Amino acid sequence: MINLKDFTLDQIKDLLDRLGEPPYRAIQLARWLFQRGCLSWDEMSDLPKDLRARLKEFTHLQGLTIVQKRVSHRGDTIKYLFGLADGQAVESVFMRHLYGRSACISTQVGCRMGCRFCASTIGGLIRNLSPGEMYDQVLAMQSDVGERISHVVLMGSGEPLDNFDHTMVFLEHLTAPYGLHIGYRHITLSTCGVVPGILKLARRRLPLTLAVSLHAPNDELRNRLVPINRRHPLEELIPACQEYTKLTGRRITFEYALLSGVNDSSRCALQLTRLVRGLLCHINLIPANPVTGRDFSRTPPARVHRFKKILEKAGLSVTVRRELGSDIDAACGQLRRRVIALNG
Repeated sequence: MINLKDFTLDQIKDLLDRLGEPPYRAIQLARWLFQRGCLSWDEMSDLPKDLRARLKEFTHLQGLTIVQKRVSHRGDTIKYLFGLADGQAVESVFMRHLYGRSACISTQVGCRMGCRFCASTIGGLIRNLSPGEMYDQVLAMQSDVGERISHVVLMGSGEPLDNFDHTMVFLEHLTAPYGLHIGYRHITLSTCGVVPGILKLARRRLPLTLAVSLHAPNDELRNRLVPINRRHPLEELIPACQEYTKLTGRRITFEYALLSGVNDSSRCALQLTRLVRGLLCHINLIPANPVTGRDFSRTPPARVHRFKKILEKAGLSVTVRRELGSDIDAACGQLRRRVIALNG
């Protein structure tokens, strides 16, 4: 059975054309799928009954099932574990902010990037998510909380640029008038440094925010923490980031998870200032979430403050990420891994 949310709008038009339907039917159908999240053919009142009957024969409207749901004690963060049709599960996070409602979604089941402090990469990559499976995460959270999602972050499990084509189809629907119509400036895509993907994305000139998981200011340390650095070292990554800002005019965010005694020294801070000097960028410092099975601990607040001050003194734009959902395993991969362990 086909999930129509995996199709581009042009592919939906081609399908309906083969069924003898006029082009405007594609927009009608797309609104039911991507805007209203319809899960019943009977509700599609502006589509002919015979068309609905034919589509029902070889397509499905199946969404995601909530396997587990955890709400933070402050009520501002909800962590979901969604069940997929093949029995796999994927994580998503809903967050309430002063500026709106944000959905953090996954792009893969598992991850093959091997970042040393991340829970989602433990166990490796299972498979890519389809565009529809990405989109259904947003729809399912929006439906469950009854609040409109205004921002989307591709920062859950998986590497979006390792699933490039499906991610682009997802973004096409997410931003479209027939979909949730979320502006690109309200979308953040996070990568651990897949240089060919960064350059490919840059050429599309999408006005989204690119977040690069940096986490180390030199190759020796980054090789340990972010293994893809061995394939695409900093001497490739930083020029790719420069090309991205040149083509898009958009500032890059560098994510830097502070790990106690590993990458949080004053020396590392000074190296970081030299590495990104002159680049249109923002530094987001992240007090690292503790992960079972990973031998790291978070940097104490005083050292976080010292690190931040060194960067600011060099003229860099810096923030420390506000902590959300640590009491509900809200970091990438934690809840899925915990459930797998319990059921294993």
